[in-house]
Amino acid sequence: MRYELIGDSNCPMAKVALGNGETIKLERGAMAYMVDVDISGKMNSKGGGLGGFVGAIGRSLTSGESMFITEAVGKTDSSEIGIAPATMGKITRLQVGERQYRLNTGAYLASDSKVNYKMVRQKISAALFGGTGGLFVMETEGYGDVLVNAFGDMIEIEVTPERPVVIDNDHVVAWDKSLNYNIKVASGAFGFTTGEGLVNSFTGSGKVIIQTRNLASFAGSIRKYMPAK
Repeated sequence: MRYELIGDSNCPMAKVALGNGETIKLERGAMAYMVDVDISGKMNSKGGGLGGFVGAIGRSLTSGESMFITEAVGKTDSSEIGIAPATMGKITRLQVGERQYRLNTGAYLASDSKVNYKMVRQKISAALFGGTGGLFVMETEGYGDVLVNAFGDMIEIEVTPERPVVIDNDHVVAWDKSLNYNIKVASGAFGFTTGEGLVNSFTGSGKVIIQTRNLASFAGSIRKYMPAK
C-alpha cells in the first residue's frame, strides 16, 4: 500500500495513493476525502448471495464488527483517498504474510485488496470476560499491508517463553496469532484493590502492539462533566 501520514502527528490521517483500477478496503465510515476514487459498500464476508449475507450478520453479532466494509477503487493513475480513524491517536502499518495478526475490536482501519480477515472462535472464558471481539476475534490472512489505529500512541512489546507479558484488555491493539493468551482478573475481586480489571496474559514467542491510552477510562473520566438528562 502506497500511503503517507498527513496532519498532526498525534492525530494523523492516512493519504493512500491508488492507480487506475487499484483497490483497497477500509473500515466503514473512515473515508475523509477522495480524488478520482469510486467507493462502494460490500458485505463484510467472503461469500456472496444468501451465504455471504448470513456470514456478515454472524460477524456483526458475534464480534461487534460492521456488517459492511467499504471498497475504494482508483479511476486514474493519480487517484488518492484520505482515511481517518474514529478515535484520536496513531496509525501504523502491519505487514502480513509469513506473520499474521489478531486484531482487537476497532483496530482495523484499511488493507490491501489481497489481505482478508477471518473470525476465529475464542475460548469461552475469553469471549465472556474479554474486550477482544466477543465470541470471535479478527485474524488476518493473505499478503500485503493492514493499517491499524489506536487511541493514543502505539508501542510494541516482545513476548518470549521466558518473558510472558500481562496487558490490560483495553490497551491491546493487535498481537501475533502464534501467541497464546488467557484472560483473567488482575487481582482481588475484579481488581477492586488495585483499580485494575481484566487483563490478557500472553505467552509464547511474538509481539503485542498496545495503545498508550485507554478509551474506556477516558470516557469514564469525562462522564461526570456530561449534562444529565
